[in-house]
Amino acid sequence: MESNAKIGTDLIKDHVRQLPATPGVYRMLDSAGNLLYVGKAKALRKRVNAYTKLTGHPRRIQRVISATAAMEFILTETETEALLLESNLIKRLKPRYNILLRDDKSFLHILIRTDHSAPQILKHRGRRKKQGEYFGPFASAASVHRTLDTLQKAFLLRNCTDAMFESRTRPCMQFQIKRCAGPCTGEILPEDYNELVDQASQFLRGKSSTLNEQLNSQMSQAAEMQDYERAGDLRDRIRALATITANQMVNPSHVSEADIIAVEMQGGASCVRVFFFRAGQNWGERAFFPRHDTEATAEEVLEAFLGQFYENKTPPGLILINVDVPGNALLSEALSVRAGRNVRIVRPKQGEKAKLVQNACTNAKNALQRHLAASASRTRQLKGVQEIFGLAHMPNRIETYDNSHISGSHAIGGMIVAGPEGFEKSKYRKFNIKNKDINPGDDFGMMQEVLTRRFARLAKEIEAGEADIPDLVLIDGGAGQLSAALKVVEALGLKGQIKLVGIAKGRDRDAGREQFFVPGKKPFRLPHNDTVLYYLQQLRDEAHRYAIGVHRRKRAGALIRSLLDDVPGVGPTRKKAILAHFGSAKQAAGASLADLEAVKGLSGQMARTIYDWFHEQ
Repeated sequence: MESNAKIGTDLIKDHVRQLPATPGVYRMLDSAGNLLYVGKAKALRKRVNAYTKLTGHPRRIQRVISATAAMEFILTETETEALLLESNLIKRLKPRYNILLRDDKSFLHILIRTDHSAPQILKHRGRRKKQGEYFGPFASAASVHRTLDTLQKAFLLRNCTDAMFESRTRPCMQFQIKRCAGPCTGEILPEDYNELVDQASQFLRGKSSTLNEQLNSQMSQAAEMQDYERAGDLRDRIRALATITANQMVNPSHVSEADIIAVEMQGGASCVRVFFFRAGQNWGERAFFPRHDTEATAEEVLEAFLGQFYENKTPPGLILINVDVPGNALLSEALSVRAGRNVRIVRPKQGEKAKLVQNACTNAKNALQRHLAASASRTRQLKGVQEIFGLAHMPNRIETYDNSHISGSHAIGGMIVAGPEGFEKSKYRKFNIKNKDINPGDDFGMMQEVLTRRFARLAKEIEAGEADIPDLVLIDGGAGQLSAALKVVEALGLKGQIKLVGIAKGRDRDAGREQFFVPGKKPFRLPHNDTVLYYLQQLRDEAHRYAIGVHRRKRAGALIRSLLDDVPGVGPTRKKAILAHFGSAKQAAGASLADLEAVKGLSGQMARTIYDWFHEQ
């Protein structure tokens, strides 16, 4: 980082003299080293020179210029490379004054694995580690499940795990209800199963009309040969495929693969609504609410959105938009590089494509109105929280804590975070209770451990100047839990920096009778119809839901693991062999001695040990 005592336009002028007239990315930082803004340029010297004067810029950029105490530069070979790098940095570093896409959840895909002799079809989210064909994105789990359900009816592809596949000696229920061709037990020849896989891939790639013709032809031939069973199966598959396209909200006849993206703005806020069309089908939609300055225009928001949205996604060949973006040609080139094929960004003026965009606009406008109404209500609730608990300002970050356990076993602590934008699920945290000295069921001790670990980390962040200090910490519990929390805060030297409040149900444990515990005050209640009380109940209930969910997953995992992990003499190798043979630990636990002796790698004595262990248990 290059920095000196100068600040603002004076500092920027010093940098301009040393910059080349080549493409690149620049970063502007304040005196504390916080990132203010990331930008890209076709010619760095010319672009940065524009910042040597405050006039001619929106107020947002004027504030950036005035606060700039240091700048960093990265030179690139082309402007396209600069655009791709800028989008990456904005999404990863989240500068304060850039337009930010809040997208903390990856999209779902359908995966047809190709690393097995009998390919498996399944739902996939996250990094593409498995070998196979990926189809998507799908905007929701419901749309994936609906499509997978129909594909299994139509193409009879397996969805079982490899371990289950290898352990089968007779067809499972999926085969009986005609949702799997039964490749595990040889109910279908490998070449016939691979033909089904190819047909499923064709359909998901958008070649449904060609596939439909093939299936109709095969059905007619089967009927002519009086093979009515096969003809009936083919008829059912044709009907199943028709259901996928018939159930779409919008069925474009001339749009096979495209993203329809519309931005709407109101009251300084914006909504970007994205509809995904793949294989001639509507695979769902999602609404986004980017963070930006109130002065930002729809064109600026959409341009920033396109660069960041496709930073970790493969764009389709066609992107339909509702406003012209300034860098259309450059964006198209950058997305083409990312996709490895030609990508067009088009604003249609008439015809079917224009109707699709208009539909997206209508949906974006409705979503924005609902979002603004919810935000206004939430703002009133947060101001009520500020008033009731005597906070210095309206809270931007509220942390709520709860514990979950059964008689002290599998104990965990959960933290949820909420603010002006609602629940911020990417910031939720779980804490496995590690202290063995805590007595089973000691809620005070558990809460003390959770808060000690959380606030110790917070103290280090405060010292480093990188802390996101909560404006309010809500503890699920009464005076005891609050006392445990106060001890932690005092021990870590954070007294006075964190506002602690306990929320406990009344004696009858009915909602609406909650008591609030604030240090130095008598416990009090809020009117049962108070909207702030309702909001605080939501926070408490969400923390409880999250903690219970984490606890149940931990308990379920422990129960599954312990079935084999506690058996004397069963290590990782034998465990793997047993699971490969039976498909699950539960199946192994109920197996006969003869079945255990049939496991490859298990001696008769070891089989007897396992059998005795489970039956004694």
